[in-house]
Amino acid sequence: MSLFTGTATYYRQFRPGIPEDVAVVLDQAAPVRPSGPRRLLDVGTGTGLVVEALLGRFNDVIAVDNDAHMLAAAESSLRPKLPENSRLSLVESSAEDFTPPTDWQAELVTICRAFHWLDQATILTLLDRQVAPDGTVAIFADNSFWAAGSPWKEAVREVIKSFLGEQRRAGAGTFQHHNRPYSEIMQESPFNEVEEVRVPVHRTWTTESILGYLYSTSFAAPHLFGDQLKEFEAAVKNRLADFNDNDTFPEDNEFLIRLGRRGRR
Repeated sequence: MSLFTGTATYYRQFRPGIPEDVAVVLDQAAPVRPSGPRRLLDVGTGTGLVVEALLGRFNDVIAVDNDAHMLAAAESSLRPKLPENSRLSLVESSAEDFTPPTDWQAELVTICRAFHWLDQATILTLLDRQVAPDGTVAIFADNSFWAAGSPWKEAVREVIKSFLGEQRRAGAGTFQHHNRPYSEIMQESPFNEVEEVRVPVHRTWTTESILGYLYSTSFAAPHLFGDQLKEFEAAVKNRLADFNDNDTFPEDNEFLIRLGRRGRR
């Protein structure tokens, strides 16, 4: 069973998209070709949120994910929006097993909200053959609800813990994560010249969008609650009602973008 079993519909509808300010940073980080294709490889594409934000900026896109339901959602959303003379390939594969077409190298590789699931050193080594000599690897994410950061998010996290236990879930298991900064890991890879860019983002949530977001995650996917799902929903709604009576929950977040390029070794 995938870590994200049953979440694709919620993921597409309720996961926050990639802000324009982030798309601009990614676009500017990659070389521009005077002729020929400009290629994007999106690793762990999910439902294609990164690709959607970069449509029109790259005209040869490969998006990779190991979840067929996620890719189906990406296909139905992205294909109708694909600009003329652009190519999009959606590939069902783990990042570690993916091999691009012969002589295909990306100007930009994006790994958004997914690097923690990967064999990180292995992926960065493999990308050395998949990225153009002047290309860039971008590893980036915003903070998840599990990281809390505001009273209402902390309250929601406590409700999740009361149903699923103190440790953060990851499907049937628990989330295991090291504390090494991604920049440090990148500096040990072929992409050892690392730049960090922070892009602030402000969002406003409702109870519906909060629950939808939670159901898109590996730590609060609907199947984890079994026959207690309705009870969980009621508990979240009751807890959120303590914070305001207009169903509006502000969030200040940020994307931390790590841009890796080949430097001297």
